[in-house]
Amino acid sequence: MAVLPGHTLLLEGKGSEAIRLSALGSAGSVALALLIAAPMSLLFGLAYPLIQSHMALLLILVVLIMLVSEKGEFVPGQGSLAHWKSRFYALLVFLVSGSLGLIAFKLEYLMQPLLSLGEPSILLPLLSGLFGSSQLIISMLSNPVIPAQLPSRIELERKRIFRGIMVGGISGSLVAWLPGISSSIATVFARLFIKQEFSKPSHAIRSLNDETDLAPSKEFIVSVSGVNTCNAIFGLFALAVISRSRNGAMVAVNELLGDISLNSSNMLLFLCVISLTAILSYFSTIFLGDNIHRSISKIDYSLLAYTVIAVLAIMSLLFTGLFGLMIFIVATPVGMLAPFLKIRKSHAMGVILLPVILYFI
Repeated sequence: MAVLPGHTLLLEGKGSEAIRLSALGSAGSVALALLIAAPMSLLFGLAYPLIQSHMALLLILVVLIMLVSEKGEFVPGQGSLAHWKSRFYALLVFLVSGSLGLIAFKLEYLMQPLLSLGEPSILLPLLSGLFGSSQLIISMLSNPVIPAQLPSRIELERKRIFRGIMVGGISGSLVAWLPGISSSIATVFARLFIKQEFSKPSHAIRSLNDETDLAPSKEFIVSVSGVNTCNAIFGLFALAVISRSRNGAMVAVNELLGDISLNSSNMLLFLCVISLTAILSYFSTIFLGDNIHRSISKIDYSLLAYTVIAVLAIMSLLFTGLFGLMIFIVATPVGMLAPFLKIRKSHAMGVILLPVILYFI
């Protein structure tokens, strides 16, 4: 869902504008984070004991919102019951991926890594199969061709840019405090506030004509970038305030820095590093976006995809053993369910959400 709007603009010859919108959304969300970091950290620090005591209920509510908001692929003339069919498919994907997660976590002790580099994690083959190799295989079923790209600048109303940053930034910052809630799920919440016109499958995007309103897609790109950036930023603050790692990056940070406290000097240091990184990232992203398409068009996409799938499989084998490789192989077709059923792939986050919900129950 995060890739498709950018894909739409790419096929319209406006890939560089999509990248500019993404960079702007990310930079804008950093500015928003600087404003709300202190009060939100204080608020969640005080409220977290209450949140934790009702964590299962909150996560179930998140799952229900995900399921109810699923409308599936838009088909002209479809009846109202079509949405319920898509919601049933979403529930099916959630339960299948969740069951896979339950089995994998329960049998995690079977992992015998061939190469030991720290504590092995079953999440490597699980997420690589569900969201990596599965999407690459589906992509290879089509015949991707990148059209000629035109020099483009941002053509989106300021109010839409501002709304995209606010919606994405706030969504990403809120879910950063909850376990099992990824930025892809925060994207679902951001999507509820933005009317979109890109629910067509990827193979149909090429049929879009010049009369298509791309403004919702552009606004959504801004919003998605805000989600991802604020989710990463507030994942760091969640680690400092409640001593919980909500994503893999924060696990690495915690191992490098040990227990960190959110005193004034640490907060100032974090915010300065975040601001400097945002400035450098913004300009480097714009530069790459304006030039990278010349190189990408020369790449053998199929060879690249096969190579990445092979690397993921080898990594799973090396770091999680034969059991991890088996999980990777099983997770790959499970990850292909959502695209074939024309529903959001974020429902496959049941692989983490269902075990976490049952843990808190």
